Amino acid sequence: MLKFNEQSLLENMNGALKLRPEINKAVDKINQEGFSNLCWLGIGGTYASAMQAVIHMKEKTAIETFYQNAAEYVVSGNKRITDKTLVVISSVSGSTEEIVNAVKKLEKVHATILGFIDNVKAPLASMVDYCISYPTDEQLKFFMVGDRLMNLAGEFPDYEDFYTELDVHFAEDIVAVEKKADEFATKFAEDHHEDNIHYFVGAGNQWGATYSYAMCYWEEQHWLKTKSIEAAEFFHGMFEIVERDTPVTVYVGEDTQRSLSERVANFLPQICGNYTIIDSKDYELPGISEKYRGTLSPFVFHAINNRIDAHIEHINRHPMDIRRYYRQLKY
Repeated sequence: MLKFNEQSLLENMNGALKLRPEINKAVDKINQEGFSNLCWLGIGGTYASAMQAVIHMKEKTAIETFYQNAAEYVVSGNKRITDKTLVVISSVSGSTEEIVNAVKKLEKVHATILGFIDNVKAPLASMVDYCISYPTDEQLKFFMVGDRLMNLAGEFPDYEDFYTELDVHFAEDIVAVEKKADEFATKFAEDHHEDNIHYFVGAGNQWGATYSYAMCYWEEQHWLKTKSIEAAEFFHGMFEIVERDTPVTVYVGEDTQRSLSERVANFLPQICGNYTIIDSKDYELPGISEKYRGTLSPFVFHAINNRIDAHIEHINRHPMDIRRYYRQLKY
């Protein structure tokens, strides 16, 4: 097993969970002042997190919520974003060009901006109305915003029970998932570290992460060609190019769209001999109620993917923080 910093992982997850009072203070004030709709704005990985936040909320809430690509907003705008809109953004560096330009445009319509800006010294941190800084667990931070808003709207009656379980058990559970996943991840990395192309299939609250994992991890960080596909769309084009040796990985989560991924998983053995099914049900989450597992499936998959990444990085001798072009050239 490749070593990983178990203590750091525990501290990062618990640290993110401890942000909840600070997040709630901002969200409660925004809710009290009133807002008409909720926009999650991002680019690249943060756009993927925005997708997940919307899927997480839309079947539970009457709050109008949508995601917006930052670059598209700069050139096209969005009439749904007004001075009554709450916009949630995230940026590690605080200098992501598309996010900065989108926030400049948002200022002109006087939208309220809640920003998770890791670099508090970056100009972007002073451009948002509410700035919360913490360097990890973006998806968890987004979910905490959405969950609080739904709780305030009377749409999440189990809110306190849910977060009590997370506060006590979740960090240790995720560490345990990474440990258990390591043997599988070793074999997966050995089999796929030099694939010519790899297809990743996801659904529900895992779709945004599937899109991100293919693009932001395998393409950007490992330099491996991939395509991500929504499970609901798999049977409308993509499956025609799957052959016996085509590498396909399907994430089967436990949210309401599980059956969409199961349909793909059940079909693949008929046509493919190089498929992998990753099912969150195979990993225990002690202390977490069964009814919450669907919500938490993306975090289980993220932990598994972390181990895959560590082994691919080791086998290929390619550090994941090296880029050919990103922030290296003008574009």
